[in-house]
This record gives sequence, structure tokens and C-alpha cells, in this order.
Amino acid sequence: MRHTTTLTSNKHLLGWVEEMASMCQPDQVVWCDGSAEEKKSLTDYAVSKGILIPLNEEKHPGSYLHRSSPNDVARVEHLTFICTPTKEEAGPTNNWMAPADAYAKLKGWFQGSMKGRTMYVVPYCMGPLGSKHSKVGIELTDSVYVVLNMGIMTRMGKGALDMLGATNDFNRGLHCTGELNPERRHICHFPQDNTIWSFGSGYGGNALLGKKCLALRIGSFLGKSEGWMAEHMLILGVEDPDGNTTYVAAAFPSACGKTNFAMMVPPRRFDGWRVYTVGDDIAWLRVGDDGRLWAVNPENGYFGVAPGTNWKSNPNAMKCISRDTIFTNVAVTKDLQVWWEGLDGEAPEELTDWQGRPWKKGSAEKAAHPNSRFTAPATNNPMLSPRVNDARGVPISAVIFGGRRSNTIPLVMQSWNWAHGVYLGATLASETTAAATGAQGVVRRDPMAMLPFCGYNMADYWSHWLKMQKHVPYPPKLFMVNWFRKDKDGKFLWPGYGENMRVLKWIVDRAHGKVGAQETLFGWVPKQGHIDLSGLSIDPTRVDEATAIVEAEWKTELEAQKAHFEQFGERMPKTLELIRQTLLSRIN
Repeated sequence: MRHTTTLTSNKHLLGWVEEMASMCQPDQVVWCDGSAEEKKSLTDYAVSKGILIPLNEEKHPGSYLHRSSPNDVARVEHLTFICTPTKEEAGPTNNWMAPADAYAKLKGWFQGSMKGRTMYVVPYCMGPLGSKHSKVGIELTDSVYVVLNMGIMTRMGKGALDMLGATNDFNRGLHCTGELNPERRHICHFPQDNTIWSFGSGYGGNALLGKKCLALRIGSFLGKSEGWMAEHMLILGVEDPDGNTTYVAAAFPSACGKTNFAMMVPPRRFDGWRVYTVGDDIAWLRVGDDGRLWAVNPENGYFGVAPGTNWKSNPNAMKCISRDTIFTNVAVTKDLQVWWEGLDGEAPEELTDWQGRPWKKGSAEKAAHPNSRFTAPATNNPMLSPRVNDARGVPISAVIFGGRRSNTIPLVMQSWNWAHGVYLGATLASETTAAATGAQGVVRRDPMAMLPFCGYNMADYWSHWLKMQKHVPYPPKLFMVNWFRKDKDGKFLWPGYGENMRVLKWIVDRAHGKVGAQETLFGWVPKQGHIDLSGLSIDPTRVDEATAIVEAEWKTELEAQKAHFEQFGERMPKTLELIRQTLLSRIN
């Protein structure tokens, strides 16, 4: 087994790498330094092996296409395990496996799994280098595709090793694609060991271990233990015409317009306003010295859903993917330009689909996979926040929970207080999408958009949220939004996209106490006229319908929440169940 230069003298790290290499038996171990020269060398190698396909250099400079195995195109929640000492610690919403059993099973799979392959040692930092918010991880992988994606998505390389120094405080991530056999595919998290083992998948969320695995599943556990919060939230800054910036964090389940919101372009009516992206997917929040919640984006790039991304829905995302981007499972034109459903303009007459097969316009099959992706550097974003690398993070004035619901949930609603806001987040529900394998369009509870990502018992997670109020003297205001409410004919009541700026302004004004609200049985909603509709061709009665509280629908909603809460048994925070019962009594 041949080793390249190790780049470190950290005996804890060297010993662990040696132990894993002895098990996996790669032909060589290559330590990644994150340099531009290394990126070029690895990219050239990936192209030579057909792992990456160069795209049209004029239209997509520095960009490549990757096609994954057709059986490996999304996160696999049913094969994702939380391996805690007891099943109760993982909770009813997670798949659990005893740590000893998980290690034994996966050791059998990992044994000799990298014979004839290279083991890459990928040191990376989640969060700004040197920040007390940040965490160092090491991913060992046999996938050059993973290495190149981690180079985009994290602060990868020598800087992470320098930050680690001689300490033993790093996440141990082991990944092997194996034979890409769904029967031999597991993503196992060991919170007590700060360890992740992933076998049998090369897809983003299963293989880029810094993302959902460390930043959320392990991160949420570390947050509970250490007194901070790891959340599936975007972070944006709203700058008003006077130059004042307010920072907002927002939780949306996958494919509910999260990236669009994080990169929103305000409509013409809001000339002089700007929206800056701090992060589009994950937020780590800590209590600052000033008693406010401060947030960093642990990531350094965007792993976005391609279908539906276009110049109308998200012009800044289109600019982000203009160069140096890896596209996964999209379609391509004859001259190697990317294409997917929902891209601007008509579909070409002929394409090569996401599996490399000929595709003709009018085909019943999708040309791009519904969960096809782009991996783009954050630095490509023209509205990237100037504070994205600030070691302190940014102060959060409002937290938003939003799902995809065709009824019940109003366009926007503010909670009465912190506990009520936690309740709104805990009961968040959304209609399923292609980002997770399984049926689409089914309404499922997705508390705080964390259902697939909470690394311990969800009831304990809610308790952690409730306890955080004691530690945050000046907490952000909490809101719920729903861009997807429909009328009786099934048409959306609200135009969404950039027009969501109008709702965001009301939220910001509420956070600063600048505007009133209408009290309802379930929270505060905008008074008629408080959402600025100037320059928007929409009947105000449709906005009234979008913000309306329909008691019959809410009664059904509140009764459905009972079973949701009951599954957590004795660990269920009594505060949240009491709020549910109080709201139900208001109707009855």
C-alpha cells in the first residue's frame, strides 16, 4: 500500500487512517491538499475514466457532467441509521441499529473493499476556518467524484489540517462506493463516536459526508451536547435602502423553494433593497455574547436541485452554475449544453438523457432525473453575503418554517412566543418530493424540516429547542410561511419566487416592531394592506384567501397532530402537547 505525503503529524489522525486503510486495503492512499493543481489533476483523471464528461467550454466553462448509477440517485432514508447505545436515544423517526451490530456488519463490507482502488484522505472544515462555530472532518473515500464535490462544498485541504493541529477532535468519515448494490448500502452515524460510515452509494447526501451526515445528523447531536443548534436552514441578509441589514434563517424541506428564497431577487417595486445569501441549506446557530442567536453556514458551495431552476425562478442560481460546476444526472444537448425540465424555453428536439440514452421531444420519460443536481462554488453567487466567512457569523432576527401545503397553512403567520413558534416548527408538514426516494405528493410531518436529518430522538430535539430560550435573552421572532396554498380550482393563490420579498419585508418589519398584525386563533397574520402589493397584478382577495384561517381545516390539522406527538411517548415535551390542546379548545 503506497502513501503520498501525509501533510500532517497528528498521531490520532495518522493512526486512524492507517487502521481504516488496513481494513479497506486500497492500492494507494492519497492525501488531498485542496490546491488548484490537485483539482486539475483529479479532474483530468476523472475525465480519462469517464467519471466526468466535459461540457461545452464556451457555454459552461470549467464544468462537467456526471451520471450516477440509475439505482443511486437520491438519499436513501430507509438505509440511513442512527447508531446510539439504545433505540430510545435514536427515537421513532430514525432507523436505529446498535453500534456494535453496525460496526460488525459494515466491517464485513469494508474489508478489502478498496483493493485495486485509491483511498483519498479528504480533510475539510465545516464553517469558516478558525471559527469557534466550525468543525473539522476527515472523509476517507474511493470516489474521485466525492473528492471534487467536497472541494466545492467545504473548506477542503491543508487549511482544515492546520485548524485541527494535534488534537483528536475530528469527525471520522469512511466512505466506499462498493459495487453500488442497493442490497449492500448503508449510511451509519455513530453520534457518541463522532463517526460516519457510508457504504454502497456515490450519491451526494449519502457520500458527501460533510453535508447532511456531519453538518446535520452528527451536528444536531453535538449541538444538544454543547449548547448550540445545527439546523436545516438557509441564511439570508435583507438590506433596506438605508443600508441596514437584517438576517433571517429559514427551514424548508427539500425542493420547497429553499434555494430560490436564499438567492431571491427582489421585484422592481423593491428597488434599493438587496437580498444577500449567507447559506442555502444548513445553519449552525450559537448564542452570542450579546444574547442574540448568531449563525454560520458550515458549507462553502451549493448542491442544488436542477429541475425547475431557471432565469425566472432563480436568476442568481443560474449565475452560480455559469462556470466551474459539476452537474449530476441532467440531460445534455448535441453540443454538450445542459438541459432539464423547467429550464427556460422549449425543450430541444433531441437530447441525451440523464442515463446517456437518446431522448426525443414529447417523450413520456423525463430527460433529466427529477432529483438531478448541480454542485457550484458559493463564490459564483453574485449576491454572496460579504459576511459569509465571518468567524462570528451573523445575528438572526427571524426564523421561518415553511412547507408545501395546498390548504390550511396561511401564506405567513407569526407565533405568539418562542414556545408557540417551536410548536409551529414541530408540526410542520410538507408534501413529499423527488429529493427523497419514495412516493411524491404525500403529506408528511417534517418537524423543522429536520425529519431525515435529526441525529437523535426528535422529542429530545424539541426539548433542546425549548430549553434554548433560557440561554437566548434576545431570541429571534418565529414565523411560518406557505407559498403553495391553492384555491378551489387547484391554482396557486400566491405568485411566489421573487414576489416572496413582499412577505419577507412584513416578517422583517415584524421582527423590528415596525408593523402591526391581525390576531387569529392560531397566530398573528398580516392585516389587509400590510403586505405591499404595489406593482403586482393580483386581486387582493386572493391574498386574503392565502392568509385566511379556515377553522374546519385547522381542526383536522390539530387532530392529525395528536398521533404525530403520541409516537414519542414519555419523552414528548408536555409544553407542545398543551399548546395543541389549547388551540383545539379555541375551535371547540
